[in-house]
Amino acid sequence: MDAGQPVQPRGPGLNPGESPGPAAGASEDHGTWITTLQQALQLEVERGFENLQGRRERFSVFLERECRRPPEGLIQRLPEAAAALATLADLFRRYDDLSQAQRQSLLRRCRERLHGLRRSLNPPRPPGPPRLRLASSPAPSGCGGTAGRRTAGLLQPDTPLGEVPGIGPKTATRLASLGLLLARDLLRHYPRDYLDYANLVRIQELVPGSTATIVATVKRCHAFASPRNPRLVILELQVHDITGRLRLSKFFAGKRFSSPGWLKAQQRQFPPGCSVAASGLVRQTPYGPTLQDPLLEVLDSPGTPVRSRQIGRLVPVYALTEGLGAERLRQAIQTVLSAAAHWGDPLPAALRRQEGLLDRATALRGLHDPADREALRASRHRLVFDEFLLLQLSLLQRRRQLARRPARPLRMPRGQSSLMASFLELLPFQLTQAQRRVLSDIQADLEQEQPMARLLQGDVGSGKTVVAIAALLVAIEAGCQGALMAPTEVLAEQHARKLGEWLSQLHVSTALLTGSTPAGRRRQLLQDLANGQLQLLVGTHALLEDPVAFARLGLVVVDEQHRFGVRQRDRLMGKGLQPHLLTMTATPIPRTLALSVHGDLEVSQIDGLPPGRTPIRTRLLRGGQRQEAYELIREEVARGQRAYVVLPLVEESETLDLRSAVAVHRQLQEEVFPELRVGLLHGRMPSPRKQEAIGAFSSGHCDVLVSTTVVEVGVDVPEASVMVIEHAERFGLAQLHQLRGRVGRGAAASHCLLINDGKAGQAQQRLELLVRSSDGFEIAEMDLQLRGPGQVLGTRQSGLPDLALASLSDDGEVLEEARALARRLLELDPELQQHPGLRQALLEQRQRQAEAGSLN
Repeated sequence: MDAGQPVQPRGPGLNPGESPGPAAGASEDHGTWITTLQQALQLEVERGFENLQGRRERFSVFLERECRRPPEGLIQRLPEAAAALATLADLFRRYDDLSQAQRQSLLRRCRERLHGLRRSLNPPRPPGPPRLRLASSPAPSGCGGTAGRRTAGLLQPDTPLGEVPGIGPKTATRLASLGLLLARDLLRHYPRDYLDYANLVRIQELVPGSTATIVATVKRCHAFASPRNPRLVILELQVHDITGRLRLSKFFAGKRFSSPGWLKAQQRQFPPGCSVAASGLVRQTPYGPTLQDPLLEVLDSPGTPVRSRQIGRLVPVYALTEGLGAERLRQAIQTVLSAAAHWGDPLPAALRRQEGLLDRATALRGLHDPADREALRASRHRLVFDEFLLLQLSLLQRRRQLARRPARPLRMPRGQSSLMASFLELLPFQLTQAQRRVLSDIQADLEQEQPMARLLQGDVGSGKTVVAIAALLVAIEAGCQGALMAPTEVLAEQHARKLGEWLSQLHVSTALLTGSTPAGRRRQLLQDLANGQLQLLVGTHALLEDPVAFARLGLVVVDEQHRFGVRQRDRLMGKGLQPHLLTMTATPIPRTLALSVHGDLEVSQIDGLPPGRTPIRTRLLRGGQRQEAYELIREEVARGQRAYVVLPLVEESETLDLRSAVAVHRQLQEEVFPELRVGLLHGRMPSPRKQEAIGAFSSGHCDVLVSTTVVEVGVDVPEASVMVIEHAERFGLAQLHQLRGRVGRGAAASHCLLINDGKAGQAQQRLELLVRSSDGFEIAEMDLQLRGPGQVLGTRQSGLPDLALASLSDDGEVLEEARALARRLLELDPELQQHPGLRQALLEQRQRQAEAGSLN
């Protein structure tokens, strides 16, 4: 199979890459069809969701076709599958318009559907007894195993939940649907919120929307069946304290509650004159405030302690599943909490005292059953510290392992002109001070016998590519080859074109390898690469393919690194003996996120823009103000400038009321700008047409370019001075900042107009920040707080840590403390031999990540 070609089904007598006809598809084995699609999905995941180009068609076209015509035998056995597969086919039809996160979600959904089809065709055997069913009899005396552990009266972290006393097989099965299989899993199922029933107030002080507890005297109690629904029983209490009166209603659904005996028992339980404690969410009604679905407990007197585990306390709120109630889950957690005190603590007591941390058992109890806010804060601090400490230990150990590997030192010749110096003389500008500082750091790294691992951050237009080319020339002059990997064909072709213009004058051979490279050219290119004649290779994920073999790979540069996973990065580095690594990003990454995701890399930052750049004027418009944007475009084009109009979709969507690139291009060309030349660029276009559209815009043969976010990176046109972004509320702040960076690259004053069609107030606030600020790091910090790390980086392929409790936007201080401790520990004990608890916790974490990686 060609590199970059998805696996395709083969009927009898068909060539690879040739689709079977309807008859062949109907007769082939269902399992083969499902396996083929699963292999194609796996290949697309490994390539970073870039819509892989096969020999004859793209991944999305292949998946759309196969989902529209599954094997006839499968539909005969599972007729309900046809509608679900047709829905998937519709989604794959607009695959190019989906964001990275949406593509990932679609592929996961498709994999789940195929897995479900396989299970329906071949039902699995019922689960065995070890995890989800109580053991029928205890193990014989002297035998090991989980039954023996249970007999000893102590639950262990790896005790299956089906063997925990009081949980039972039904509840264990429901817990398993939440991914909770072992005792330790249950304690890691952290609350997502808390109800504050510890807030004890008078009736007059109740505030709607808050949770509170009151102690009051019952004036009247009435239990009765609803006149509209005889199966619904209402318990109504009228209570009072010295500040006012309150009516409380509690509802019970079910025939058993409507019996006269039960109703009278309720009235006897709450006799007039008794004191009650009541907790719940305060809700406003026409009759005044009340407590929604209150928790109630009768007290001997107003000063009697409350026995309830909920009333008057902070009550945890958990993610639940069908058939599993909140109280049942809390009971199961309480059962396991009692045993956790015997499980030990990965942090020795001396370290806990030094860092001012609770012991782990106390922290777990304080999180799941907090006595008050202060206990909750201290408990959460300890558990967040644990997550960050394990993460930093793992990243720092990874860096140490890399540093121990020998790498070839790449030194420039002394006392004579170098390729790098000649390249810098070719440039029509001088490097900024920030560029020179970063280049000096990189040169110092390349001269070492340990491999460089450095992340280069720089705002849009700061000149990262020039620094990377200079570094590649150092490697080439040292007798090695270089590789530059970009996430999209547009960006890879942009790099290749720039390099070709500059490096041909230095007699350095370069080539471009993407999924669209013709087979004949690919063969010649790979041969030149393997024998060392080709010095620099630029490409996309195609560089990761097995046939791509370098003779002497010395430096790998990865552009827009957050679009590649750690495994992909490592795979490219495995092409050489041990090449140096330089990764680059134009998406500013807040420090906490950089330490969490790229803690194994040194970080350099180009914190200044080249001279001559004019500030970009950013404005926020409503949908009804589009004419202002069109007038500005006319004025700028009349001055010899050009304009972008960016949209989130290629074609109209039935589910989203959004303007599409194709429709807007037609409207602008025919109605708005008939006198101007309007071009179109989107991800579904073949590579030659993309290059044709970019070339026409760059050369001035196109005045206005209507595009999707494919222009986010890679399109560099100094004459472009207007960027109009439709449906700006649909984009993240960091992505909008990237798009804005496509203008302002020349000397003319530039404009970015954000058109907001949304009604949400938060979207307006986000966009106003972009109007106020041009600081990429301030914008990224706000994006991290509003949308979380996964959205800021764009994809889970980026190597995001699996943090269950810690927040990268709120817990930066704890991260710094954990990183400092991790450094101290590894300096004295690199293999953690003296800290067996931490070593074991780290091993378990890596096993969980490996298992998760094999499932994704």
